[in-house]
Amino acid sequence: MKEVLKLGVARRVITPKIGCNLSGYAPDVYAESLNDDLTATAYCFSQGNTTAMIVSVTVVSIRTALVDEMRERIEELTGVPRDNCMIHAIHNHSGPITNGGFGWGDIDREYCDTILVPRVLEAAKEAMEKAEPVKMKVSVGESYVGINRREITEENKVILGQNPWGSFDPKMTVISFCSAGGAPVANLVHYGCHGTASGKNHEISRDWAGVMIDMLEENSNAMTAYLNGPEGDVGPRLANGKTVGKQHVRYAMQLGGVAGGDAVRIYKQAGGYADADLQVSTRTISIPLDKRIPKEVAEAEYETFKSFTVNLKARKGRFYKRVLDSYLENYREVEAVEIKQTVIRIGDLAIVSFPYELFSEIGMRIAKSSPFPYTLSLSNTNGTEGYFVTEDQICRGGYEVDMFLTKYVQPYRPNVDHFAIKQTLEHLRLMKGE
Repeated sequence: MKEVLKLGVARRVITPKIGCNLSGYAPDVYAESLNDDLTATAYCFSQGNTTAMIVSVTVVSIRTALVDEMRERIEELTGVPRDNCMIHAIHNHSGPITNGGFGWGDIDREYCDTILVPRVLEAAKEAMEKAEPVKMKVSVGESYVGINRREITEENKVILGQNPWGSFDPKMTVISFCSAGGAPVANLVHYGCHGTASGKNHEISRDWAGVMIDMLEENSNAMTAYLNGPEGDVGPRLANGKTVGKQHVRYAMQLGGVAGGDAVRIYKQAGGYADADLQVSTRTISIPLDKRIPKEVAEAEYETFKSFTVNLKARKGRFYKRVLDSYLENYREVEAVEIKQTVIRIGDLAIVSFPYELFSEIGMRIAKSSPFPYTLSLSNTNGTEGYFVTEDQICRGGYEVDMFLTKYVQPYRPNVDHFAIKQTLEHLRLMKGE
């Protein structure tokens, strides 16, 4: 007789102390108050000998090395293989610095060591212990709380604003689980949008997604978490005409109510719960790199940016210095960087991990050609490796593109989005047996 799907869910509060550095804009933004608690919510799936874990963490992003450590410790604690674990950051910009980077502020290791890591482990262990037989339902609808944020000015410059004709996926997916007796157990909401509705505020908050989570929990009587999809070029559709708020949580609370209404409406759509089978696969994906920029180009650019200490300009200065150093250190160019990609399939649903901030088109292209009816790509999952843009946007430039082009000593090769999509589809088709 076939084993039934089991699910256990648990949550821990991971709110930092008032006074902590808040992540996402500049290193001098500090928390002055608490608007809503930050959380880590763990979902432990099992069926026979197959187990998987998804932990949704309400922080901006988590350093790749720290995620690797957490996944290893989850395996030691629960027995769930580290490759079968997804640790996902929802990308709210009103929480502690859990990634860190030159120009944005150093990682808060004290917070990570004393609050984030131990409480994620506690949630993972409790979720594993609470596993019970469940059935699943997938509901899909549309939400317009997001919008493409790569606004093009009259001077043909890309700024962070609203671009109504830019790529944007309005699809919102609600995955619901009930017990064998029909009682609500848990929900997951998937949607792609930055958590920047509060702007450079001073309140600790989950941003707009927190309101959505709370509303669906209240209306479904089931623990709920958010999974942020391809959000690299998508921001919240704010009344100020921007995708970054005015240093206060007010916009986030307003927009979260809209998102919550959408999630509740989609959750209540017709359709029944059904049994589902569990499959997990991890493969290595190669992301091809180009040759380094010439030394003389790096020298000239470094002179322009070397004095900056904050945000993108600081990053550029650091990048050109790294390139110059590489010419002095007998650096050997490589053909690609490799990432591990995990796919958790539950019935007709495939959840795909990416450690990048994917552009929305990438997720839509994967979903269109996937062999599974519901294919959800996650950003900021199992690490943080920066923006991942589409080839057509490189000529436009802008913040995300500049971040993309300065990630490694060697830049990405042209059409790198195609390589990532192609290998992801190969992964999904192998799982399907095609």
